[in-house]
Amino acid sequence: MKKIFAALAATLFSATVAFAQTLPSPSVAAKSWLLLDTTSDQIVASQDPDLRVEPASLAKIMTAYVVFDALKDKKLTLDQMVNVSVRAWKVDPSSSKMFIDPATPVSINDLLYGLMVVSGNDAAVALAEAVSGTEDAFVVQMNREAQRMGMKSTHFGNPHGLPSADTYTTARDLGVLASHVIVDFPEFYKIDSTKSFTYNKIKQPNRNRLLWSDPTVDGMKTGHTSSAGYSIIASAKRPNGSGERRLLAIVIGTTSDQTRTQEAQKLLNWGFQNFDTVKLYAKGQAVATPQVWKGAKSEIKVGFNHDVFVTVPKGVAEKIKPVLERTDPLIAPISQNDKIGTMKITVDGKVLTELPVLALEEANQASIFGRIWDSIRLFFKRL
Repeated sequence: MKKIFAALAATLFSATVAFAQTLPSPSVAAKSWLLLDTTSDQIVASQDPDLRVEPASLAKIMTAYVVFDALKDKKLTLDQMVNVSVRAWKVDPSSSKMFIDPATPVSINDLLYGLMVVSGNDAAVALAEAVSGTEDAFVVQMNREAQRMGMKSTHFGNPHGLPSADTYTTARDLGVLASHVIVDFPEFYKIDSTKSFTYNKIKQPNRNRLLWSDPTVDGMKTGHTSSAGYSIIASAKRPNGSGERRLLAIVIGTTSDQTRTQEAQKLLNWGFQNFDTVKLYAKGQAVATPQVWKGAKSEIKVGFNHDVFVTVPKGVAEKIKPVLERTDPLIAPISQNDKIGTMKITVDGKVLTELPVLALEEANQASIFGRIWDSIRLFFKRL
């Protein structure tokens, strides 16, 4: 799944929906912002998405991702109890904490809720030490994951996001990270929708106020430092035809908690109200059956190894025209998932996005006599 997602994101995520330019984007009071449709992996609209910014507690999303990966690989378990180090306990006392104590072991499960619901910096350090032994070793893993995901403008210097010169990111990269969490670990993503968490007899609310005001919002994370301002990644899922679609509003560097909440809500509403996400092809659906030369079979089914969606302004869906450009001639042997061409998704002659078209089945070589015969046919065909 990770490889499929990475390939799809590399194809689609870098391009903003071309037709968003024909619609006036909302005015957003933030240093940088981006609206992403995770169903199609397309940026609907953005402003300065590649501006280098301080992530603050949004860095904890990567911390959570690395922990989720360790749980998946059974390096940890949710009910595993870990000792709290003095380093974790003493993390910036003026910052957000879940109030763990060196005298009391704590479960990985509680630490994850402390990390993502109440943004505990002490939880971030404790989880880093549980996974990697030390913060520094854990940060290496964070940066390795960022590189694997294609977060080209991101570097982490710590697991909590407190200010440091070597901790930076962009709205675009945060969109990649947030999408990975939702796609790769849906069973853990649900933690983000928890409205409050109690630990050590201290009840603290989730700082994502949209969880109370918008029932379609189910995550993801807020961040704040005096130097970074107030930021939020808000994720919402609403009906889309016979299915659902998810939008991510990434709002970086506002002046207050209230402003980041209002601006994220504005972006989500604008995206859902003005755009549709259209399913073009199902995973494994044959979009064409081109001829195969020198093969044991005369043709092969081609298509995609994932469902294909595109996001377009409302009223534009009927104008979508897919144009298949093949790498002809197709000569056996061909393996399943080999790229055989490109599908250009166009509207009114403008290319919205391009997708790699793959072989849905293998085509073995024909006998030597079949290969010779096709070689002769190809020779005359090229004349």
